[in-house]
Amino acid sequence: MRIEFLNAAREDFHWSQVQLSIGSAPDNDLVLAASQAAPRHLRIQQDRRGWVLQVLPSAERIHVNARPVRERALLRAGDVVSVGDCRLLLRADADPRLRPPLSVTAHERCTVALRAVAGPLSGRVLPLRDSLELGLPGGCPLELPQGESAALRLAWHDGELQLEQLQPSGRHPLRVNGVPTQNLALQPGDQISLAMHRFVVDAPGMEPEPPIATPAASTQALPEAAAGPAGEVWWLIVTAAVLALGIALVLLIRF
Repeated sequence: MRIEFLNAAREDFHWSQVQLSIGSAPDNDLVLAASQAAPRHLRIQQDRRGWVLQVLPSAERIHVNARPVRERALLRAGDVVSVGDCRLLLRADADPRLRPPLSVTAHERCTVALRAVAGPLSGRVLPLRDSLELGLPGGCPLELPQGESAALRLAWHDGELQLEQLQPSGRHPLRVNGVPTQNLALQPGDQISLAMHRFVVDAPGMEPEPPIATPAASTQALPEAAAGPAGEVWWLIVTAAVLALGIALVLLIRF
């Protein structure tokens, strides 16, 4: 995990452990000012779901992407966690600009949609077929603070889902998973953020299918195979029958 301080002249904070504690007490992993955080303010823990934020009992509520969180929240790369007036941008360790491409052929193109998770368009799902334009005439407006505007395009190009910033914004950089960019090949689960706007790429058909494990042929001998030749089995059966017959004759003679 990498944390960038958006409104403070402070170096990025790197963390590679399973759990991160944040607060103003000096024994926290990430120490904030006492005017910003309680001594034990929040905890971020990584599990199979991803990054899970927990607000500790001694702390006031915090905000994730400008939404209040009382107890828990599931985080993703690109989210902004606000603790008091301190804004923490979560970034993945891997730079999305350096990851290997994820390409599909034309006939394998799946349904792709942008799911707005924050901002004025929150709750809307914007489907994408061949291309999707935002902020252009006929597209959904991307209005920014102070009257700024921006324009984006998502389109298939050479088997990749490409994001392109057509009209840059002066104060608000376009980010994917928290990393500033202008052009990038997108993958499922990426978060596109521009000022207060946030979109998640939903494209389950682009995700590689898990490999199907084929059971290897067992070379272990079966229990009956280890019991010996078939003749030994019949010999035991005949012996048991003779013993049973002898016992029956003895009982018959005695009684």
